[in-house]
Amino acid sequence: MKQLMLGNAAVARGLYEAGCRFVSAYPGTPSTEIPECAATYKEIYAEWAPNEKVAYEAALGAAFGGARSFCSMKHVGLNVAADPLFTSSYTGVNGGMVVAVADDPAMHSSQNEQDSRHYAIAAKLPMLEPSDSAECLEFTKLAFELSERFDCPCLLRTCTRVAHSQSLVELSDRVEHMLKPFERNPVKYVMMPANAIKRHPAVEQRTADLVEYAESAAINRVEMGDTEVGYVTSGTGYQYLRECFPNASILKLGMVNPLPVKLIADFAARVKKLIVVEELDGIIETHLRANGIRVDGGKDIFGPCGELSQNRIRAALGMKLPEFVSFDEPVPQRPPALCPGCPHRGLFFTLSKLGVTVMGDIGCYTLGALPPLKALDTTVCMGASISGIHGFNTVRGAESAKNTVAVIGDSTFMHSGITGLVDIVYNKGVSTVMILDNSITGMTGHQQNPTTGKTLKGEDAPAVSLEKLCGAVGVKRVRVCDPYALDELKAIVSEELAADEPSVIIARRPCMLLPEVKAAPALVVDKDKCVGCKLCMQIGCPALSFGDKKAHVDPTLCVGCELCTQMCRVGAICKREAK
Repeated sequence: MKQLMLGNAAVARGLYEAGCRFVSAYPGTPSTEIPECAATYKEIYAEWAPNEKVAYEAALGAAFGGARSFCSMKHVGLNVAADPLFTSSYTGVNGGMVVAVADDPAMHSSQNEQDSRHYAIAAKLPMLEPSDSAECLEFTKLAFELSERFDCPCLLRTCTRVAHSQSLVELSDRVEHMLKPFERNPVKYVMMPANAIKRHPAVEQRTADLVEYAESAAINRVEMGDTEVGYVTSGTGYQYLRECFPNASILKLGMVNPLPVKLIADFAARVKKLIVVEELDGIIETHLRANGIRVDGGKDIFGPCGELSQNRIRAALGMKLPEFVSFDEPVPQRPPALCPGCPHRGLFFTLSKLGVTVMGDIGCYTLGALPPLKALDTTVCMGASISGIHGFNTVRGAESAKNTVAVIGDSTFMHSGITGLVDIVYNKGVSTVMILDNSITGMTGHQQNPTTGKTLKGEDAPAVSLEKLCGAVGVKRVRVCDPYALDELKAIVSEELAADEPSVIIARRPCMLLPEVKAAPALVVDKDKCVGCKLCMQIGCPALSFGDKKAHVDPTLCVGCELCTQMCRVGAICKREAK
């Protein structure tokens, strides 16, 4: 049976058909839907882990236990999981283990562009790269076979366009795999130096064996056509090339690490010119040049930044672009914004008005950096707000501590904020940390986390108490407030900044988009009272606009949070029944 599937859903289907038993992940666009789809299969145990390192280690433990296991993450998540990634290359696995990493060229939802193929090369692990949903399913199943055959985790690299596009997939039945027995073998599994040094030669031999496999692997295929120009490519580059040059000669690499040598050299000898088409870094191109294979074009043509497209390839190669319709007037930009009723809006307005330095973190609250709030001063990676504020205040002194806060979401705090808070307390730092608790992992589409009391499969679970957790690591000043109550919020922030010890403020209100959160009736503007001062516009609510020298409330967007009523000094914004 054939079915139209997202690339991520096809990976999950591949897990099901391959007999995978254990899935652990941390949500990260564009990989999030893989574990969510996997959780719909009753045969698969699926969980959200606190972070990617934990997810990787849990999946590795399941593989040690003899099961086929899986973990997934986005490209920056692989940075977090890098520690066990490298050592698991030495230990190997028992049951098969597949690790999906979704890169995000063009940074649609990421803080950097990063080519995960570097990790496969550095860790000396096989990596497959599908170019559509059908290959997502096929390559996932193959990855388990390679993992067990070569005794190592196998990486599966996707990208935004593959993960979030749809194509036809051929469905098959699930094939169960019995748990393999775990045999005690400290030399293989206990990576103390004396054992690890014995495992390194095994890794190098495995790499040589994988190169030999790559030379004849069916997923590395030559499609001969016009021999004037030959293209070497992988992933989405293949789809773009086929659309631009339907009659071209293409070497499509489904295995991007390790890369074959003889196969590529033979292909190069059959064409007059050779061009490498790959997104982000010149991994394939460098491999060709290092092995003495001529390259007539690559990164010098396409560059290392952003994602490829059909027209980008055409333009780079001097082709005529297809005709398109242009508008006489420019289309207004629609930058991302905090949602109407977002509990973070009032908090960022308050911090902006107080003029404090704000160390930011990764989440939808990062949008607080945009006008008109302009509240964030730094954002680096998950958890960096808390670790960063400690270093910032330590070098800048007591006055800095009285004018600087760190903001972090509840899920991000569980991911990697706890250790930063421990660092502050243990090293006698003085910093104010604000946990923006909206009761969900909001940025990636409302996934559960250890503080919500629900598992990935929707089952009830113990909910971590942020108050008790902060107290347990030694924070004596823990305050909880409602970010909708602006005066109270301002007073609490001012009090905690003045304290001479670490403090945590938990700004708690659930995300307005949660199904259980009900919006209040939309507010209205009394045109007779409105003086056109625009104070209400300072909070940047999408439901508010200004025209004809008066404020306007869009009733289709307003959720009745009443933040704007606290801004209005003349009482012009009110509930409908109070007008």
